[in-house]
Amino acid sequence: MNYSPEALQAFVQIAALGSFSAAARRLGKSQSTLSEAIARLEIDLDLKLFDRSGRQPVLTDAGRAMLERVEDVLCAQDLLRRTAGRLAAGVEPRLTLVLSDANQFVEFETRMTELDQRFPDLEFECMFAEHGDAISLIQSGRATLGLLSAQASYPPEIGHATIAERANFGLFVAHAHPLAALETVSYQQLAEHRALRLNTLVEHSVPANDLPIRGRRSWSAPNYLLLMDMAAFGFGWAALPRWLVSGYASGRLKELQVPGWPRSGPVDVIWSRQRGLGPAGAWLLDTLMPAQ
Repeated sequence: MNYSPEALQAFVQIAALGSFSAAARRLGKSQSTLSEAIARLEIDLDLKLFDRSGRQPVLTDAGRAMLERVEDVLCAQDLLRRTAGRLAAGVEPRLTLVLSDANQFVEFETRMTELDQRFPDLEFECMFAEHGDAISLIQSGRATLGLLSAQASYPPEIGHATIAERANFGLFVAHAHPLAALETVSYQQLAEHRALRLNTLVEHSVPANDLPIRGRRSWSAPNYLLLMDMAAFGFGWAALPRWLVSGYASGRLKELQVPGWPRSGPVDVIWSRQRGLGPAGAWLLDTLMPAQ
């Protein structure tokens, strides 16, 4: 039995947003179109996916069980579209990759060299953004692919896969900062000094923002380069990518010895399921993703 891709997209959007009207706005369709698509999907599956007795639709037990399977189908459709794109004639004129300062992409130069050799006429752009800001750039179509520290969840229209690279963070202060004189530092001692934090749209995923500390008022900045400068000027302590400090501020900052630190975490590549990738974008995504 074949299931409409539009109905599957509608299902995951409604489940994520909790509203037919919100999902319709996100997908650029009418609410009646989505209602009809879900009704047909429920008939095809012979299952009731949503309880509509209240003001907002609620997933039934069957709906919750099917949600993960539908997401698997959407991922398979993404792979099918990428494969078809590679075989189709013509290359997209422009490819934009958004990166996070948190990640040292070890094979970046190799990948860019291969991209240049395979697609010499491609206009390529790199941008830097963090977490929720990177996701927004993908959602809006401003960026084609993104590399960022893995998030706990993504909007249903965002495809994602974990790559081999990992983000590696430490806690740093200027050499003249009072904490720099301590051999080891406790969370209580950190709380006595100003924290420097990243202020992105998804703050909970930033290492410094999930520390169990309630202390002096923090200062914030939109990227790690600015946070690194603020820390080097002695304004407070910050969780920073260790590669960034090593490469650009190793003589200006000291890494603190704090229980549980340094930390490392997975890195995801993300793309939009609502916009097809051209041959160059599909090739770059496939080289970043783990073997399937």
